[in-house]
Amino acid sequence: MTDGSVVVAGAGLAGLVAARRLADAGADVTVYEERPGVGGRVRTETVEGFTLDRGFQVLFTAYPAVREELDLDGLDLRYFTPGAVIARPGSRSVLSDPLRDPRALLASIRNDEVTTTDKARTLLLRQHVGTRDEAGIFESHDRSIRAYLREWGFSEGYIENFVAPFYGGITLDRSLSTSKRVFEYTFKSLSEGRIAVPAAGIGAIPEQLADRARAAGASINCSEPVASIADRGDGVTVEAGSGSVDADAVVVATDPKAARRLTGVDAIPTDARGCVTQYYRLPTEMAPTTRRKLLLNAGDPSPNTVVPISEVAPEYAPDGEALLNATFLGAAAQGRDADALAEETRLTLEAWYPERDFSALELLRTHRIEFAQFDQPPGVHDDLPDHRAAGGRTYLAGDYTAWSGIQGAMRSGREAAEAVLRDL
Repeated sequence: MTDGSVVVAGAGLAGLVAARRLADAGADVTVYEERPGVGGRVRTETVEGFTLDRGFQVLFTAYPAVREELDLDGLDLRYFTPGAVIARPGSRSVLSDPLRDPRALLASIRNDEVTTTDKARTLLLRQHVGTRDEAGIFESHDRSIRAYLREWGFSEGYIENFVAPFYGGITLDRSLSTSKRVFEYTFKSLSEGRIAVPAAGIGAIPEQLADRARAAGASINCSEPVASIADRGDGVTVEAGSGSVDADAVVVATDPKAARRLTGVDAIPTDARGCVTQYYRLPTEMAPTTRRKLLLNAGDPSPNTVVPISEVAPEYAPDGEALLNATFLGAAAQGRDADALAEETRLTLEAWYPERDFSALELLRTHRIEFAQFDQPPGVHDDLPDHRAAGGRTYLAGDYTAWSGIQGAMRSGREAAEAVLRDL
């Protein structure tokens, strides 16, 4: 227990977890957030009765930090079914996990996009990663996802038709040049848990974390950015929107660029992976159905995926309407016209479903997300800063101290709080 005072800069997942844990331990905690609401990159908006997450974001229920920090029942989760639909012009085929989705067993067996050998190797890979924990995976020898899969003997067809679009959605890197550590850990989590979204949108996650932090005694001040931090060694002075605040410690849980500016820690990664996501409305009777699976674009990288999100979570759309999401990868997508991207999605759906009419597809919103994740090439995790990298009584909390994802962010919040409590 401590009776010290702590400022938390940033009300994203890491900052909210840190705030709750510090307040639970008796600290006087004040959170400052520059945006009007909590969540950082994990946000939801409502447009014309539709629930739109900022970017296509999902929750992996097997993440240890998710199970530890969240009340999953309270989030009223809606679940995807395992696997995906591999789509190309005139062709759609299901590839699923027969152990967890027995209804798709026959369709998966008949899938000729993936060889029988690839399917057998997938089961062996699942057994392999199942024996390893997060620390072991992220301390292992590293290489790219593509090189790793080739070493396992997977065919180029499997890598290009399934893994590239599927992991393009997870790592925002269809080239599969991302660290194989991210692949191993997320593949392990996919094998051991489920993918879901809260019925009220992904923003329900930080809202729940904020409620827990407030219940523990933390004060959360939105629309109040932290401008600077002066660390005296035995305490800090924080310049925030409401003025100068003296505290025993500060936890910097802002986005990576702001964290580097506030702390001067050059090891904080700021190279980004981004994407453009679009949401569309369509009359329910015209919408594609996938049994709550992703549609992977095996024929073309743009769009990378299309998701019939209201099939998974009917609450995301008003009665009689369907909500679809499409994700476009790469820097080139950022500069493309929104209507041109929407037309590309419509033409892609018509090629996948020649029996359906998508002329009623209507663009609702375009999200241009330049910094969705920090770039994670092989070896990047070896040089990430730790929670005390800033020195003094300034601490770091963000996925950039672990790995880019909800697990990394929440775990970093807990570990930053533990570091503060040990030092105070």
